[in-house]
Amino acid sequence: MKHSFLDKYSDRDSLIHRLDPRTKFLITLVFILVVVITPPAMWFSFASYLAVITGMVILSRVPVIYILKCSLLILPFVGIIAISIPFVKQGEIVGSVNIWLWEVSVTRTGLETFASVLTRAWLSALSLILLIATTRVVELLKGLEQLGVPRVLIMIISFMYRYIFLLTDDIGRMKQARDSRNFGGHRLWQIKTIGNMIGTLFVRSYERGERVYSAMLARGYDGHTKTLRKLSLSTNDLIFGIVLGATLLVSGIWVNLVR
Repeated sequence: MKHSFLDKYSDRDSLIHRLDPRTKFLITLVFILVVVITPPAMWFSFASYLAVITGMVILSRVPVIYILKCSLLILPFVGIIAISIPFVKQGEIVGSVNIWLWEVSVTRTGLETFASVLTRAWLSALSLILLIATTRVVELLKGLEQLGVPRVLIMIISFMYRYIFLLTDDIGRMKQARDSRNFGGHRLWQIKTIGNMIGTLFVRSYERGERVYSAMLARGYDGHTKTLRKLSLSTNDLIFGIVLGATLLVSGIWVNLVR
């Protein structure tokens, strides 16, 4: 099975790793909130947030290249969604493009908003990747359960993370079997073959889910997330959470007041 677990660096020892999952999750949530409410073109504030997350990455001892590679994967998807902003935002026109009978103008405000959207998305992705990279998934789910997140949602996330690699392997084997039978023919035949593969994958996934759930019930599963170590808030959690959380909130409020 080929896989790349998101929490493969969670067994390292650092100040960030030793923090309680609930503390890390709440700090990440506050960080994303502050980044999102920061007005466009406040590049000094964005640079400050980047400095904060960079410092936390250094403290965590997680490879910087790994964090960057994972965070950059989200930018193309955000760019596709926000690509229309420079053309529809009102403001000073900095250029125009003729598309058939239409003249599309690009505004300076639109470009600044587009760049700020990408920056917000990238900073948010950095914080989430750092959270997952420094926290075992089962402990993070346990922390979310204790914070009051619905149990059904936690169960779905847990199953998705555990079995996404099995589904990927199933797709790979089905694709290999299809190609070994000289996959070709006209377009309608190809669509029919792919549709059959999707149906087969759905049935296999449903049956596997039933078998796994029956096995879990036979072993005493009661819907709660189990961890080997008991989660407990320490003095470091309180100090780190209060100081960093308050600093982020004050900076976010101040940026919006002086805009």
